Amino acid sequence: MKLLEYASKEILSKYGVPVKKNRLCKTVNEVKAVLDEFAFPVVVKAQVPVGGRGKAGGIKVAKDKVEALSYTAQILKMEIKGLPVKKILIEEAARIKTELYLGIVLDRTSKRNVIMVSREGGVEIEEVARMNPQAIVKIHLHPYLGLTDFQAKYLAYSLVDDSEVAKKVQYFIKSLYRVFVETDSQLAEINPLVIEEDGNVIALDAKIILDDNAIYRHQELESLRDLDYENLEELEAKSKGLSFVKLDGNIGCCVNGAGLAMATMDIIKLYGGEPANFLDVGGSSSPDKIKNAMELILRDKRVKAILINIFGGITRCDDVAVGLVQAYKELNITLPVVIRLTGTNEEKAKEILNKSGLPLYGVSSMAEGAKRVSELAVK
Repeated sequence: MKLLEYASKEILSKYGVPVKKNRLCKTVNEVKAVLDEFAFPVVVKAQVPVGGRGKAGGIKVAKDKVEALSYTAQILKMEIKGLPVKKILIEEAARIKTELYLGIVLDRTSKRNVIMVSREGGVEIEEVARMNPQAIVKIHLHPYLGLTDFQAKYLAYSLVDDSEVAKKVQYFIKSLYRVFVETDSQLAEINPLVIEEDGNVIALDAKIILDDNAIYRHQELESLRDLDYENLEELEAKSKGLSFVKLDGNIGCCVNGAGLAMATMDIIKLYGGEPANFLDVGGSSSPDKIKNAMELILRDKRVKAILINIFGGITRCDDVAVGLVQAYKELNITLPVVIRLTGTNEEKAKEILNKSGLPLYGVSSMAEGAKRVSELAVK
């Protein structure tokens, strides 16, 4: 769950991380209504879940109301990396002395959280890592000890030399770590972390990615989800107990188990086909889940054929068969459907499907199914 800058800063503020005064707006009129709350200059910032906003012209400093409204009108008409700008953040301008980088992320190789800091803030950390990797200081955190005081102090002095400012940066680092852990984040990043001319330390930009799988523990954060940039089909699928990711191909996939779903997509590509989706109906499929899965697949008008690949363990093949019969009764399925059912109650499932008279292409192996569906998708 990617949070936009305004939402990330809302969380940071609750944890005592200093940010500049800001207001979220959606129209020029809304911006006009809040400008009296600010002393100029102000910054007009596009709110989209991608980097590179400044380079794209999505961040402008306005010296007066006329410029602020003009920039707002311009930015609201923009697309940044293909995403339309629908929200604007009006923010008090900072008196920047130094720009730094601070980020926390899970390092899957070491299986530990890692804190990264750099004196080269204000640019993408990937670019720093490529051009000047020695400019990045990293600490891998112990899973039980977490971030210790001496580690936070070491990181702070890696960023600044002034002892008074370093104390503020140390507090900043510890506060961001609390945000990362207590909100079950996958990423918490401040770029740039700014030292102002008066010595104040400010999060000038912020990016937080929350773990969707843990959001049930943080229902208060669900309201920060921005549906303008979420895939509504994926959210709907999740609400129905399905894992669904839309892809660019023309072969719909309905599979039980994430590993089998990945393998199914791989073997489709091996036989020259292109998957239209990743769809895992889960380990214990009810007939309704199969019907819902088929409905999601059929919404994609690019789909030319469908492969149902079920390896029944906890999942019962007869439940899948009943769900498929139900889907044919309620949905207008005219596409060719290839089905491979093996495992628990396999014979019962085949009996249900044979009696139904559905126009299915039954196969006995995954390879056979992938080959057949790839052929049907090009007819």
